Amino acid sequence: MSASPASPATPATPPAATGRRERKKAATRRSLADAALRLFLERGYDNVTLKEIADEADVSTTTLLKHFPGKEALVFDEDTDQEEALVSAVRDRPAGTSVPAALYAYISGGTWRKNADREGFAAFQHLIRATPPLADYAHRMWMRHESALAAAVAAAAGAPPTDPRSTALAHFALEARALAHRAEDPEEALRVAFELLEEGWGDR
Repeated sequence: MSASPASPATPATPPAATGRRERKKAATRRSLADAALRLFLERGYDNVTLKEIADEADVSTTTLLKHFPGKEALVFDEDTDQEEALVSAVRDRPAGTSVPAALYAYISGGTWRKNADREGFAAFQHLIRATPPLADYAHRMWMRHESALAAAVAAAAGAPPTDPRSTALAHFALEARALAHRAEDPEEALRVAFELLEEGWGDR
């Protein structure tokens, strides 16, 4: 039996082409996200379909779904650096700073403070709070960092990775931000929550 002919080698993609492709993907994602937010603010989240968003961005619904798994995801930028920033807040905290204090310093410099004066941010926040699917999605996205944060807290304490105290601190530190977002005074709610965490954590 004769051997099958070898498959031709796939030519390498030039770096410039890869760069263009990534830029085009990023531009399409941005266009879709902008279109979705614009329509949601104008007409309400429940009154807008995926097809209408795709039409607004001048792409197909199939293309939209290649970039975003559903309507909720269109509202939130992918924040691939968030988890590393949380871990770094614990791992690289200044000498003498407790883990709860380091997390408080990081989280209290969060989105509502940095973006409070940006045009349209108040409307965006109202959209999230007034739309249960978006509020739930935002919470799930934030809480997905719990395992990595718990491991960082345990390492900082010299405890095993599965240390229940470290897991609890990571969970409640993340939940504190969610609690603050629902409060009339977010900064005060966050401060009180972390005071309680600091007291429970002690000098460990």
